[in-house]
Amino acid sequence: MTSNNSNTTPLGDELFALAQRLSPKHLLSRGMYALMRQRNAFLRKLSINTFLRSYNVNMNEAVQSDPLAYESFNAFFTRALKPEARPIDLDAHTVVSPVDGTISQCGIIEGDQLIQAKGHHYSLLALLGGDRQLAQRYQGGHFACIYLAPYNYHRIHMPITGTVHDTLYVPGELFSVNAATARAVPGLFARNERVICNFATQDRSQFAMVFVGALFVGSIETVWAGEMNPPPRRNGAPTRVSQGIGHSLDKGVEAGRFNMGSTVILLFGPKKIIWNADLQAGAVVRMGESIARLESSATANGPTHD
Repeated sequence: MTSNNSNTTPLGDELFALAQRLSPKHLLSRGMYALMRQRNAFLRKLSINTFLRSYNVNMNEAVQSDPLAYESFNAFFTRALKPEARPIDLDAHTVVSPVDGTISQCGIIEGDQLIQAKGHHYSLLALLGGDRQLAQRYQGGHFACIYLAPYNYHRIHMPITGTVHDTLYVPGELFSVNAATARAVPGLFARNERVICNFATQDRSQFAMVFVGALFVGSIETVWAGEMNPPPRRNGAPTRVSQGIGHSLDKGVEAGRFNMGSTVILLFGPKKIIWNADLQAGAVVRMGESIARLESSATANGPTHD
């Protein structure tokens, strides 16, 4: 992992961030939430056809390949894929990508600091809703931040087998999470609304997936607790969710989904994994492919990337 220490932010990024600061982000996202669930035939077809004209979407991968057969735009957006479209690397020693997306940053958590963009960092403690015990577990560990563009597959899957240990909903802002905003908004991922999913593993260690909300992200769902943040959202303290504790999920199975695009942050403790050598900022990943090896097996086969 490398970092550029320049703190110069392009003017265009600053202006884009300013426009978001001045906009009613929660109100806009609430409106999008309602619009994307409309079953009116005209609105449904208009929104889906507009999306398909804007983005290159391979509908042959979908279980339902007819885009206009979906009951709403949101059902189309969160469509299921055929199992063969995303084969899962089932090697017991590998960690797989939980999503389709682009690596924003990855590497080592330096104390309490994660890289947000070149020259910009944010706090692990803040990301985890101020939970000091949880933050201490991952200090000095490893992280990967994966951005999901609108055209990506939007279901989130398990990177390794795990059991739900803790789920924490943290209310917050709804800035866009694209690269321009990451360069211009300090502590972006620790400011936005998010759901922190902490899992126990078979070797009694833990790892976390942080589902980060964003502008127009209508909601975040988990398979064990359902919709975590339906509008209207309210500011307040982080809330622990009791549903689903002890629920086991095998590697590669669905853990949740984003209704519109956003970001997933993976967290592993010290000496748990080694990222693959080609996992760098800007790398495109697909759900189910290997992105890391568990450190014990990686050490036995020679180091790949840290």
